[in-house]
Amino acid sequence: MLRFHLPEQKKLVHEMVIPIRWGDMDAMGHVNNTLYFRYFETVRIDWFQKIGAVPGPQGIGPVIVNAFCSFIRQLEYPGEVLAKHYVANLGRTSFDTFMTLERTDQPGVIYTEGGAKTVWVDFPKQKSVPLPDWIREIVG
Repeated sequence: MLRFHLPEQKKLVHEMVIPIRWGDMDAMGHVNNTLYFRYFETVRIDWFQKIGAVPGPQGIGPVIVNAFCSFIRQLEYPGEVLAKHYVANLGRTSFDTFMTLERTDQPGVIYTEGGAKTVWVDFPKQKSVPLPDWIREIVG
C-alpha cells in the first residue's frame, strides 16, 4: 500500500471530534472514501474559523490547491473520529496542512492521513499574495 508519511517538522494546531454518521457509510459497510475529504475539510474550516481566517470573496484568504489521502484502515459506524490538523512547510504564499484521523475509542491508531496545500489568495484579483504576518506566526 502506498502511504504518505507526515513530515517530521510539523506543528499540531487543531483537534476536533467528528461523529461518524450512518449516512457516511457506503454499500460496503464502511465510510465512503469521499467522506474522508469532508472530514479533512471540517477540521480545516473549524481551524480557519477559530483563527479568524475565513475567506471572503471580496478580500484575501486561504484556498486549497491540491488534496491527498491515504486510506489505512476502514472507518465504520458507529463511532467518533478524532481529527488532528498539522501545518508545515511555510512558504512565501503557502503552507502545507496535514491531517490524521483516528477513532476516539482507539487512541493513537491512525485510520487515515492526508492533507492539502493552502495558498493565500487575493480573491478579486485571482492571484496569490504573501501570507499575512499573523498567519506566519501561527504556522511558523
